[in-house]
This record gives sequence, structure tokens and C-alpha cells, in this order.
Amino acid sequence: MFSKLFPIVIITCLLSACATSPTGRSQFIFMPDTQINQMGLQAFDTLKRDKKISYNGQYNQATTCIANAITQVVGGSWEVVVFEDSSPNAFALPGNKIGVHTGMLKLVDNQEQLAAVIGHEIGHVLAKHSNERASQEIAMNQGLNILQAMTMPTSALGQLGFGLLGVGAEYGILKPYGRTQENEADIIGVDLMAKAGFDPRYSVSLWQKMEQASQGKQTVEFMSTHPSHATRIQNLEQRMPQAMGLYQQAQSMGKQPRCA
Repeated sequence: MFSKLFPIVIITCLLSACATSPTGRSQFIFMPDTQINQMGLQAFDTLKRDKKISYNGQYNQATTCIANAITQVVGGSWEVVVFEDSSPNAFALPGNKIGVHTGMLKLVDNQEQLAAVIGHEIGHVLAKHSNERASQEIAMNQGLNILQAMTMPTSALGQLGFGLLGVGAEYGILKPYGRTQENEADIIGVDLMAKAGFDPRYSVSLWQKMEQASQGKQTVEFMSTHPSHATRIQNLEQRMPQAMGLYQQAQSMGKQPRCA
């Protein structure tokens, strides 16, 4: 019975699943925000259980200060956790959760570069990229119960769930965001950091630094779902006049974060 009804359900969802991202891009999204948020909350709880949390006062103060400045622009209550992990990584999850690795804090040179990272990750959440990918995955695979599997991160389905949220390499599978989503998060993120009072020009220096850190190990762009560092820098430079306008407006409003 379910197998007969499922195509009808999917068609109904497809007809009502058109959404528009913050940059104006058309998206296929039909999963309820409440369910995606629950996936994010479950994933974050699992990460806090399984990964070592850093209690470095300097790291936590700087990260929380920068995240608070940006989330004040976005609104809502956000939880921020610094994880003891040498990989230069950070993420934001549906349900207003932000994780930053100590490896990222050691890589960046200043508060602006970390603001670019956090703004980018929050951009994924605001653009509902996790919902977009989960909706596509469920439409193709007939309703996998990913939410339940988030409590079992080492299972195949649990790995899929973590991958859809943009995290999960430590559990064996990392399904990166696509190029379009990454570029979109870059644009949203640079605007967010500018609105919070962080100089958006440092977003370019961040990716220049990431390019140096990769030491030529990055996959050629056409072989990867991620845009190359050079492409990201070019896109950010094209966006810079608008971002600088937002930054100047924030400065005139007295937004001058001092987090580092």
C-alpha cells in the first residue's frame, strides 16, 4: 500500500516544494523545518558526546564573541562550541548550532578571518542547504528515516544523515556541499560579517590563506564538488563593493567588534 501511495506523495511534494534562497536561487525543499532542525540538534548532541570539547578560555571567548556579533544580525539563540580537533574546520547546523575546531582557530590570523568562516557556515543554515539536500535524498530514496539514524552515527544511514548536514568525516562519510551551495554561502557569509561590523575584505585573505595551507593538495575544480580557492576569491571580490557598503553602514551604527 505504501509503495503505491509514495509516488503520489512525492508528486504532491514536488508541486509545492519550490522555495527561494536568500540570493534568489530556486530550490527544491519540502521537508519541514522542524524535522531538519531536529536532525541538527541530534547531530550536535552526538558530536558533543563523541568529540572532545575545548575549554581554552581564549579560544572560547573569541569564538563566542564573533559568533554573537554575527548571530545578532541573524536573530535567534545560537549555541557555540569549540571542539579540540586539529583539522581546520567549522560548521553550523540547523537548530542554531555552531561548532569550531581548534585547528581553525590556529589557522586564522585575526577576528575578521574567523568571522568570514562563521558567517559562511551560518550562510548554509540560512539558505537551508541541509533541507535542500535532505529533500533531494529522500525524494530519490523513498523516505529514509534519517532522523532516527542520527543517534547511530556509525551506521550507514547515520553517516548519510551527518553528511547531509555537512559534517561527519570522522564517521566515515563526508558529503560536501555542492559548488552552488558553497558559493551561495560565501556571498551570504561575507554580507553577514560586514553587517556585524567585520571588515569583509578579510574574507579574501582567508581563502588566500586556505589556498596556501592546502599546499597544492586540493583537487582540480572540475573533479570536485567544491569551488576552487581561486574561484571563491574571484566571487568574493565581485561581491566586495556591496559588502563594503554594508560594512560602512555597520561602522556608522557603532558596530565595531573587539573579539580577539
